[in-house]
Amino acid sequence: MSDPFISAAQLEGIPSTYAGTRDGIDSMLRDRGLRRSSPEDTARSLLLGAAATAALAGSAYEVEVLAAGGGDEVARGAVRLSTELLGLLPVWHHSPVQALARMHALAAAGSVDDADLGRPVNPDGVARLSALASMLSVPTTAPGLVVAALVHAEIAAAGAFATHNAVVGRAAERLVLVAKGVDPASVTVPEAGHSAEPDGYRAALTAYAGGEPTGVHQWLMYASQAFTRGAEASPLAL
Repeated sequence: MSDPFISAAQLEGIPSTYAGTRDGIDSMLRDRGLRRSSPEDTARSLLLGAAATAALAGSAYEVEVLAAGGGDEVARGAVRLSTELLGLLPVWHHSPVQALARMHALAAAGSVDDADLGRPVNPDGVARLSALASMLSVPTTAPGLVVAALVHAEIAAAGAFATHNAVVGRAAERLVLVAKGVDPASVTVPEAGHSAEPDGYRAALTAYAGGEPTGVHQWLMYASQAFTRGAEASPLAL
């Protein structure tokens, strides 16, 4: 069976670009992590990620407002998702689709009808998520960063849920970074890497959704820069 993650990881310029990105992340985690990162660092990173992902969804609030329980339904949903996200890692390992449904239910509560929470409504999108889950069940030697980026884009492009598909995609990307050992303590802030360049983010996702190799390449090249920005936004880097 061919490995679609490897196929994407071998596109022109991707191996060297992602090797450099991973080296930069590893250096930040190693150099700033001379003191061991704490649960507070992880919690802060998740909160920063919630603020960033909410901003990309059109709901921009200061981090302190979100920490105090403020913000609109979109922002509070992002915080709720961030709070429970790492606890979904065991579910992700054995049933990614089930984990995605839970992510949607957490993020969209209060924003959509209860009947639509965690329930995919687009048959084509459901098929794409099932195919993605099958891909994830097969071992791959593709870099974890590449897998995370592709998982993010595929969930967003699949549009399986009525709303919040990109929010779920960004959350899944963070979870893959943990699962693949890129950022096991989840102290980088990949969502902030995307929110720092919202136009570039949306353009790259649109290119990916076109389904052509050039679009996949554009997304992956963009995402490598976003991962670097996400590392720079880590509480450990401040």
